[in-house]
Amino acid sequence: MNSSSTQLVLTKSMGIYDPFHQVNMWGDSFKIDGSLNSIAPPMLMMKSSMQNKSECTPQESRENSGDDQETNDKANSKALRRLAQNREAARKCRLRKKAYVQQLETSRVKLMQLELEIEKARKQGLYTRSALEVSYMGSSGTINPGITMFELEYAHWVEEQDRQNEELRNALRTHASDMQLHLLVESCLRHYSNLFRMKADAAKADVFYLISGAWKASVERLYLWIGGSRPSQLLDIIVPQLEPFTDQQTVSINNLRLSSQQAEEALSLGLDKLQQSMVHNIPSDPLVVGHYGFEMAAAMDKGEALEGFVNQADHLRRQTLLHVSRILTTGQAAQGLLAMGEYFHRLRTLSSLWTARSCDPSFPTQHSN
Repeated sequence: MNSSSTQLVLTKSMGIYDPFHQVNMWGDSFKIDGSLNSIAPPMLMMKSSMQNKSECTPQESRENSGDDQETNDKANSKALRRLAQNREAARKCRLRKKAYVQQLETSRVKLMQLELEIEKARKQGLYTRSALEVSYMGSSGTINPGITMFELEYAHWVEEQDRQNEELRNALRTHASDMQLHLLVESCLRHYSNLFRMKADAAKADVFYLISGAWKASVERLYLWIGGSRPSQLLDIIVPQLEPFTDQQTVSINNLRLSSQQAEEALSLGLDKLQQSMVHNIPSDPLVVGHYGFEMAAAMDKGEALEGFVNQADHLRRQTLLHVSRILTTGQAAQGLLAMGEYFHRLRTLSSLWTARSCDPSFPTQHSN
């Protein structure tokens, strides 16, 4: 053992700390390794490695973390906005459903009120008809919903026709342009087309009611032909209000009147044959009670055929209106539609006056003055 180690042992054994000896030992280690790093303390080396790592960490990763945060924020805001939109759409859907249910309930209440008013009027004798006239109320007192709806729609149709008549009258008085008159004429023609559609639906519900004219005013029923007016009669209403015509217009109108009359005669003849066949189907043996199902079934088939006659008659009326509107000028067509609308309006007014006169003995007449 050398002297230095002997001194260290002696020192340790004596419990004395010799700083100068420690310095000498560190110096010897310097000489052996030749560098300061070889004896660097562990804490210093750990701190240095951590600094190196932080220095070597790319700045791009930090920037990416900020972008990811911004992307997440945008996604969250978009999801929240979409959730709010879905809630708003659901709320509006609930409101529409609630309004629809309320509308159905209101319509149901109005229909019930209408049924009660009709039943009350029938019991009071204010809604009586002759035994030969077909009523929309059956023997059991039940109401046909299709006919009830038709009567309501027809009442609105009459109101709309009066409004259109006023528009035509004002346009003719103010000498409106041909374009304005053309629009009014097209609107009136569409209005009549709607009436024919309504009548087709009513014929499916109860063709006997429709063909009887029970939905028309009493004076209008005087001129009834297969659930409406004769097409040739419409020409007799329109043409006198528009004369004089050109030669070509005169020829075209005469041809249209002739073809309409021929079609009317054919339909009337077919309807007469149908009625005769129904007469032969209905009678049965008077001594046999309750066994007439076959005869009634045959009569029912004839009733369904009657619906076809009503539709053909309305088709003829519609085609007559369309053809005469093409023959006439725009101004003449407007005048003709106004004359026809005013004619039916006066028939309804006359019916109302006649009903009022019958119900009120004190109603003023020409003879009472």
